Amino acid sequence: MRTLPSKWRLAPVLMALMLTLGAAPDLFAQTREQAAREAARQHNAKVLSVKEQRQGQNTVYVIKLLTKDGVVKTVRVVKKR
Repeated sequence: MRTLPSKWRLAPVLMALMLTLGAAPDLFAQTREQAAREAARQHNAKVLSVKEQRQGQNTVYVIKLLTKDGVVKTVRVVKKR
């Protein structure tokens, strides 16, 4: 049986960790309002706050949402250039 090099065995774990921690954005939007509206629609939630951050060369909107179940969720939306 052939085994993968150690760096490849960790790849699925690292990808899952990145997605869990929010490294991958959920959406893309041009304006702050569009980002908030689309995040709220996709997650069936109310917008609590919207902040703009730089991530590398991208601008990302960090949106806090309140779901119908009372859970606060954070969503990242990349700003279109």
